[in-house]
Amino acid sequence: MDPNQLSRRQFLRQTFAYSAIAALAPGALLSAGAQSAPPPDPNAAHMFMLGDWGTDRYVPQQLNVSQSMQQWATSNRIQPGAMFMLGDNWYGKMHDQHGVQRWNDQFENMYPASKFPGPAYAVLGNHDYEKAKVDKVQMQLDYPKQHKTRWTMPDRWYTFNYPEKDPVAKFICLDSNLPGTKPFDPWPWSYLMSHEDADAQDTWFKAELAKPRTLPFLIVIAHHPLYTNGVHRDNPVLIPRWGPLLKQAKVDFYITGHDHDLQHLEFEGQPTSFVISGGGGAELVDWSVDPKKRGPFGGRVLGFSHLELTKDAATLRHITLNAQELHAFRRTPDGKMTVLKAG
Repeated sequence: MDPNQLSRRQFLRQTFAYSAIAALAPGALLSAGAQSAPPPDPNAAHMFMLGDWGTDRYVPQQLNVSQSMQQWATSNRIQPGAMFMLGDNWYGKMHDQHGVQRWNDQFENMYPASKFPGPAYAVLGNHDYEKAKVDKVQMQLDYPKQHKTRWTMPDRWYTFNYPEKDPVAKFICLDSNLPGTKPFDPWPWSYLMSHEDADAQDTWFKAELAKPRTLPFLIVIAHHPLYTNGVHRDNPVLIPRWGPLLKQAKVDFYITGHDHDLQHLEFEGQPTSFVISGGGGAELVDWSVDPKKRGPFGGRVLGFSHLELTKDAATLRHITLNAQELHAFRRTPDGKMTVLKAG
């Protein structure tokens, strides 16, 4: 099936569904949940997620997001047990062979261990696939082998359970820089993974999805979205390649960056919630589809996402500057999704 036709049909179904709900009564989009989400549960496991953060031109914006993360954690009396870096971890050139100064300034000190003491899991974005003075893919793989750090990237694709003690979610972390996925950066030092590596990853991915589920939630992380209202548009490479796998395995969340905004997308017949958290510091960009037509949520804002996990529910919140909560929704292990706060 043509992935563009598939996306178009899903878009029309989504548009119709939301238009029909909106026509019922003012504020009907809130019918699935309350006007404001309940506060975070301090007894739950917490993880902060952000993508497109390693900017070389907008460092003050990156700092503002980091400060908002710290403010949100403090005001809610929580300490995230982990962070997730959703790709485009390093824009532009590194100033020395290993980029030590930028690592210190824009990672170690930007997200201080005193506030974010747990591991910082990471996946690779398109701007990480560059070889200007240094191969940034290899640099990120090598960094935790050479330094005492929270940075965690054991391979280009990997899996882990979270939290480490009494886990409730399995994370499958992928490299979405597949052949045919056009690099956003047009410079000659940008590249993509090989066909052989892409096929090897798919074999591994299918094997992971085929394993018996022993935890309440299954979450897939990558940099590129399958579906997005942002400037990059729905992905014609990933939709046919990974979409059926997500659906068959009933993956709960597919979480990415790439578009510089915050989004939450749901589709009829698709058991997966699609989340984009690309507001980590880079410049904001425009929409290709109005989020009011395909949602439930889209915000052209800087910010991060907060994932709260218990064995009974997974709650995802989109947080912008000044620790302002814009949108929140909850999923339960039986697949039910409820919007808690509609932006």
